[in-house]
Amino acid sequence: MQGKAAVVGIGETTYYKRGESPKTEFQLASEAIGKAVEDAGLELKDIDGVTSYMESRNDPGRLSAALGMKNVAFAAQPWGGGGNGVAASVALADAAISAGYAKNVVVFRALAQGQFGRFGQSKPRTHAYGNSAYSAVYGFLSPAHVCAMQTTRFMHEYGVTQDSLAEIALAASAHAQLNPRALRYGKPLSRQQYHDSRWIAKPFHLYDCCPENDGATAIVVTTRERARDLKQKPVPILAAAQGLGKRDGALIFNEPAFPTSFNREVGQQIWERAGIQPKDVQVAQFYENFTGPVLMAITEMGFCKPEEINEFVANGNIQGPGGKLPINTSGGNLAECYIHGFELINEAVRQVRGQSTCQVPDVEHSLVVSGPGFSPGSAVLFSSD
Repeated sequence: MQGKAAVVGIGETTYYKRGESPKTEFQLASEAIGKAVEDAGLELKDIDGVTSYMESRNDPGRLSAALGMKNVAFAAQPWGGGGNGVAASVALADAAISAGYAKNVVVFRALAQGQFGRFGQSKPRTHAYGNSAYSAVYGFLSPAHVCAMQTTRFMHEYGVTQDSLAEIALAASAHAQLNPRALRYGKPLSRQQYHDSRWIAKPFHLYDCCPENDGATAIVVTTRERARDLKQKPVPILAAAQGLGKRDGALIFNEPAFPTSFNREVGQQIWERAGIQPKDVQVAQFYENFTGPVLMAITEMGFCKPEEINEFVANGNIQGPGGKLPINTSGGNLAECYIHGFELINEAVRQVRGQSTCQVPDVEHSLVVSGPGFSPGSAVLFSSD
């Protein structure tokens, strides 16, 4: 599969604060897909594959009927219940294209949290099952609780400081000030504001947590051969990975490797498949529903050792365009918009195209790491053509 498929189109809607979209989630999904297809120089009737993740409302049958797709030859979603599926959904499109199951696959994610409810809020329930059977009865209910527990242990074991969490939020905010699409555009965040903001679930302040938004984003994947006749510069998918280590994801933090972002196996796989090392990556997008798991993911993907993470993220090292490893250069989930992380894919592609609002120079390899803190982890690596 290495480099056989490429992203040829990207699209997104206007991003809205939760509840402020004038359109339904299905309309948002349709708009983003239409824009990605148009960006590629294709027509909707050319799309014959659809992938997504954690998507139950905007299914391929409904989309194909509404958008006029002539034939859907491939439709799939990865396992997992969170943003860990961002890169995995792109990997499925890569596999379908490389194997010849489809010619042009659209990958998308749409959210209207104002229409269907908030991701970050616990919901009333009459029964507890799975992990929640061991946690809900103690008030351990939301993603913030889960990631706070993991982060607290990580900070304890490796001497990670609150300022290192702040660096993730501050980088996202700084990059959003360059990006007119971002919901935090024109709203800079200072270190003092970060530390003064209210606690959500210790060690997370308000600005450690992603917002809840309405919007949609999409890409189109095809073969590199077809891509050369299309509108945009193709962005090859050099490698992708999804995986779990031994007992990763075991019920309620019974992983031997706790705390983990579930990216140790993913990191090993993707570098082996790509034939490069972390030092060869110029820019990366790390899914940040919360800041703490990003720190874990950086270490598990091999960019530094856990005991080196304070130094790695300090002194502007993760801010673009000139940092050691600029991350979340559009503002990411924290400051651009939270579309369950899929907007990070579009930004990774823009970096290779040279179209980012925070453009890193001479990008040859652009990485996306999905949903740290939830299993199975996944990542995808884009390259210049």
